[in-house]
Amino acid sequence: MDIVKELNQLNDVKIYSIFDEEFSTYGKVVEGYDFSELIDYMNSNTSIPDDGNIYIASDEGLEKFSVAQQISKEIYGNMAIQVGYCNGKNSTYNGFEYHKCSEINIAVTDFVLALGHSYEIRDNHYDNDDAVVFYVPKGYAVELYQTTLHLSPLKVTDDGFKNIVILANGTNTPLAYKPSDETGENRLLLQKNKWVISHPDRMQLISQGAYPGIIGENKEIKYK
Repeated sequence: MDIVKELNQLNDVKIYSIFDEEFSTYGKVVEGYDFSELIDYMNSNTSIPDDGNIYIASDEGLEKFSVAQQISKEIYGNMAIQVGYCNGKNSTYNGFEYHKCSEINIAVTDFVLALGHSYEIRDNHYDNDDAVVFYVPKGYAVELYQTTLHLSPLKVTDDGFKNIVILANGTNTPLAYKPSDETGENRLLLQKNKWVISHPDRMQLISQGAYPGIIGENKEIKYK
């Protein structure tokens, strides 16, 4: 059975594919690049934790491959980038972040992404019912636009997921300066080039300083 059909049978929320037209306002499928060396490296050198997620912003092993330099020169217009990864067993979407640059995700395994639009945040609040879920098959890469709310992938098997994450260099690292005026968007700034909003139930994010502005249900994706 097609996995998207299967996921839709198991879940109350509609799940689309990244190849559907609905994905076009959130990002696009990245074509014309050979990611095989990155994927092989991930399979040989990284693991999925038994619980939760692990995020590494910059991995020198990934950044040494020529395709990383090609992405820096072409997709990021000669800007410095970092290539890292997020592996884990998350299955809930109850937090979102956004950056002031695109983010590239390369699916080492199958997973789904829960996405929203940053311009739908009102007074630092976002309705979780407005988020849309997309299936990403392994081996494919997507560029998420800078206006796209996202966080870690969500697993579609018990094994969890592996995801390569490419961003402008320095993103998701500690702030050198925290605005003294913590109103408006400043309240969402959590790390360099990283604005975060959390569901009140996601204490892990709130304990890190994320604003509890997501309203609605704390949602979980089901799978067989």
